[in-house]
Amino acid sequence: MAAPPSAPVPRSPFYLRRPAPGPQCSWGMEERAAAGAGCREPPGPLRAAAVPCFGIFVHQDDILPGALRLIQELRPHWKPEQVQTKRFTDGITNKLVACYVEEDMRDCVLVRVYGERTELLVDRENEVRNFQLLRAHGCAPKLYCTFQNGLCYEYMRGMALGPEHIREPRLFSLSTDVPKIEVLERELAWLKEHLSQLDSPVVFCHNDLLCKNIIYDSTKGHVRFIDYEYAGYNYQAFDIGNHFNEFAGVNEVNYCRYPVRETQLQWLRYYLQAQKGMAVTSREVERLYVQVNKFALASHFFWALWALIQNQFSTIDFDFLRYAVIRFNQYFKVKPQVSALEMPK
Repeated sequence: MAAPPSAPVPRSPFYLRRPAPGPQCSWGMEERAAAGAGCREPPGPLRAAAVPCFGIFVHQDDILPGALRLIQELRPHWKPEQVQTKRFTDGITNKLVACYVEEDMRDCVLVRVYGERTELLVDRENEVRNFQLLRAHGCAPKLYCTFQNGLCYEYMRGMALGPEHIREPRLFSLSTDVPKIEVLERELAWLKEHLSQLDSPVVFCHNDLLCKNIIYDSTKGHVRFIDYEYAGYNYQAFDIGNHFNEFAGVNEVNYCRYPVRETQLQWLRYYLQAQKGMAVTSREVERLYVQVNKFALASHFFWALWALIQNQFSTIDFDFLRYAVIRFNQYFKVKPQVSALEMPK
């Protein structure tokens, strides 16, 4: 989706230049928001009701009491003693619990509690706007409410994908050194210089398409994305390169699962044909292939820095430092061959 002329500057540190004025995005949405009671309405002509905001704080280490207070507001007809809960353990930024009364979870409220100090990394008002924008176009679950340190939304039925659905797991070895600050500064300067020459278009991106954020509904035969806290305008090639990096997984990272050239070319051809609505040339596919693999370096760099920050503040039981080292190691491993890729003539 092409960025509208009034598109905001992407929040990614890898935004290098303001895009030149271009055509209206295909959604026909203009950036517009009304602030009220700490919440914002979705931008654009397809307006939805303002999201209720409750002055309730849910403790990370004892979610149930606060979650039940929210359920009393959202589902007053539910009897408290009948409410069942299920904890989800895959998230490494926030904590998530499902509340429901029917065994099939047909009507289920997800209560997501923000991780400690995640406001250093995430613009929560922007997340709500993204949530409402995507919901207005049928791309997201219902957002029921926000509260002091989280939000409640609709449970989407389906299977959250895992790396095993993409590739057969293989072993990985790991170095434990974190690059020094002067090395990181030098690499960031190199990325800005190198990537600014690729002319990747700025589009509306998810920016966090790991496997568990992709939900496949086998009954309807379609795929949807969830969790929009990092969504915003960014380079097209960054979003795709980031998705390819996520083939490796999060908890058991293995970059042997990174898609090979043939798989990427097939994927990218489908993507471009869907985007343009017509057949595309091999040159167009090759061009995007080069852009994507170069921006995949930026993805490694970004999430490695993110993990270092999370390592300092997060209370979630996850080895963020180890994850940062994994991403830095992969960045330096693939940089020589990726930087040597040339755009097709």
